[in-house]
Amino acid sequence: MRDNPNIILTPASEFKRAAKQDRFQGHDYYALDELLTTEQKMARDAMREWVRQEVSPIIEDCFEFNKHPLHLFKGLAELGALGPTTPTQYGGVGADDITYGLMMQELERGDSGIRSAASVQGSLVMYPIYKFGSEFQRKKYLPALASAEMIGCFGLTEPDHGSNPAGMTTHFVDGGDCYILNGAKMWITNSPIADVAVVWAKDEAGEIRGLIVDMHAKGASAPEIHGKLSLRASITGELVFEDVRVPKENLLPNVKGLKGPLSCLSKARYGIAWGAIGAGMDCYDSALRYSLEREQFGRPLGGFQLTQKKLAEMITELTKAQLLAWRLGTLMIADKATPAQVSMAKRNNVQIALQIAREARQIHGGMGITNEYPIMRHMMNLETVLTYEGTHDIHLLITGMDVTGLNAFK
Repeated sequence: MRDNPNIILTPASEFKRAAKQDRFQGHDYYALDELLTTEQKMARDAMREWVRQEVSPIIEDCFEFNKHPLHLFKGLAELGALGPTTPTQYGGVGADDITYGLMMQELERGDSGIRSAASVQGSLVMYPIYKFGSEFQRKKYLPALASAEMIGCFGLTEPDHGSNPAGMTTHFVDGGDCYILNGAKMWITNSPIADVAVVWAKDEAGEIRGLIVDMHAKGASAPEIHGKLSLRASITGELVFEDVRVPKENLLPNVKGLKGPLSCLSKARYGIAWGAIGAGMDCYDSALRYSLEREQFGRPLGGFQLTQKKLAEMITELTKAQLLAWRLGTLMIADKATPAQVSMAKRNNVQIALQIAREARQIHGGMGITNEYPIMRHMMNLETVLTYEGTHDIHLLITGMDVTGLNAFK
């Protein structure tokens, strides 16, 4: 793992909200548990307990002071949360896609930034190496990434090319015994601490290819992005390549064009669709508890019609999101899910989570803007989740194109 001074190596000894309220009971309004296997529920519950013990006691301090709890990577690795669908022979646990989704749900119930760090490692770094890499690449990198011996990042977005990745200018040329890479990427989760980066760049023919880049190589750098008001417990940076020599054996041999990076994004967006449910659950749990404890005009807030309206709408939308994610998961397991279906789930579930956070803030009143409760942290995080890995509007157009057959992007 690359050195970075902005880290926390041990959990804070005191935490203002520890043991104040247990927000991890969950709300399974439609008995979704009956649709899950024993193994899926065990993985979810193990992640839930780990988040309760390791993330909750420190996360408000991490967010407030923009600290990155990198020590959590080891715990994530031990739980199999780094590339959980990766086969066991490459260091993964060979979990199915619903198990993966449930793990991301519980991680984001803790914090979107922690889920993002794990999701990038698994869906955007390990997945393309497994899917498109050589056997040599799989054996060299996947076990090290699954165990957190290595940290990875994914380089697609550029300073001038976000929603239009085909316009990328990062490129490489044949340097004889290696490739010479030049260019820059922006808004890259984990980049300042990454050992390797899966970078998408154009070759001399203008074809988009994937490269596994050693971030310790000469000419490679990853400046941290400062001033974020969202995902503050997750470290974000740039990727800058100045005549970086990349061994030819590090070219992903089994994919060309945008199909490669977009398939990785579908895998990550699927995890986001589940993760956003977790953030929404945490806000709903907190609002429900507060409404039953806080009294005004001689009775609990929960006894007023407008409060009940908010809570009823929250649990309704959460239930719909759970069922959407579960059905998508069954399609993923059967290898029948389409990118457009993933887009619909990502867009819907992030949107409803953000709406739930805003309604929960109102129920909490003035206390809702403090870090005594998780609401504002989730709300600020979800503002980023709404637009990363495909903006809210881009996913809307993906659905529109899928149902009409007409391309509105051009």
